[in-house]
Formats: sequence, C-alpha cells, structure tokens
Amino acid sequence: MRNTIIINLYDIAFGFTAPILFALLANEIANKYFKRIMQTISYLPHFLSWIVVSGIFYQILSPVSGIVNEVLKVFGVEPIFFMTEVRFFRSIVVVAEIWKNVGWSAILYFSVISGIDTQLYDAAMIDGAGKFRQAIHITLPSMLPMITLLLLLRISNIFTIGFERIFLMQNPLVYKVSDVISTYVYRLGLEQAQYSLTTAIGLTQSLLGFVLLISANKISQKLSGLGLY
Repeated sequence: MRNTIIINLYDIAFGFTAPILFALLANEIANKYFKRIMQTISYLPHFLSWIVVSGIFYQILSPVSGIVNEVLKVFGVEPIFFMTEVRFFRSIVVVAEIWKNVGWSAILYFSVISGIDTQLYDAAMIDGAGKFRQAIHITLPSMLPMITLLLLLRISNIFTIGFERIFLMQNPLVYKVSDVISTYVYRLGLEQAQYSLTTAIGLTQSLLGFVLLISANKISQKLSGLGLY
C-alpha cells in the first residue's frame, strides 16, 4: 500500500504536470511545421509496449554498456547498478512513465489550446504582456477545467497502478520499494491461488478509489467551482 501510494504521488507530482508544461512550451513554437513534427515524435513512445520500454531503460542504465554509466565514467564515477538500487527505482519508473506518455497525455491540452480565441493574445500583446504572462493569464486558465477533470480522475486511481510497468522493471533486490498492490495480487492470485483474498483486495481498491473521487470532486467544487458534475 505504501509503495503504491508513493509511486502514484510521484506520478501526480511529475507525470501529471509534465504534459501540461509540454503543451505550454510547444504552444510557443512559432514554426508550425517543426511543431507538428515534434508533437508526432512525442506520441510515438506511447505505442511501444512496456516490454520494449523496460528493455530500453535496462540498456540505457546498464552498468556495462549503458550510456548513463558511460557519461559517469567520463567524470570518474564508478558504474552504478541503477536497476538494482533501492534509492533509484521509484525515480526510474516515474521517468519511464513520463517518457512513454507525456506526448499522448498532452493531446487533450493541445485541443484546448487550439480552441482559445487568438484575439485574447492580440489584446494581451497590445497591453504589453510577454509570452510568459500570456501563458500564465490566458493559456493556463483556459486549460484549468481540463486539468481539474484529469486530476480528479488521477486522484481516484491513487490506490491502483499499472501492473506491467512495475512488474517488468522490478527485481528481487528492489522489492522493498517496488512491490505494489498489483504485483502483490499477482503473486497471491496466480502463484498461490488465493482468489478470494485477491478479489477482496480488488473490491477494496475500487471502493477507496470511489471515495477519493467523490471527496476530491467536492473539495474542488468548493475551492475552484470546478468538478466532474
């Protein structure tokens, strides 16, 4: 439970905000041709399976031939076994999630930005607002309803986590920080055949997610007036 919540909080803090920042930065690219190419490239990792993504990260972080350790060698640092280090595992899985889904997750934000009235930007320019102030006072407020909706949905899933990402990137040396509810259920259900217990765990996850969704929605409505309903 602890590992599941901590990794999900990392995903919210970094993985959820990354597509927002990416959409804001991409919106400032003046060259439309380059902008479309960049957006298309950012979508591609989403279509890779987690088997491929985990393999890529194992190769990049390899202590023998990984590019990260090759760079560290230049600075006189001894090779690090990143995938077997408890202190690095959570950061690695969060970075992998960001790399795989940042472009795809930003699609909704791109659609919101494309619908913003350009006259608002023209008026802001006349008033002397630069790109940063335009993003803060025009683009970001226009994205706020979509951000609120996606954040509420993300909060409701804080007790669940993708099985493939964790299962393929973990190993016995990092079980202390990598063993989450989904991998625990896998061992109990498929390896030990404790079907009643795993069913109870799944039901509890769903109930907790429902309670979180309702609570977060009410809090959001009181603080900002925005919510799912």
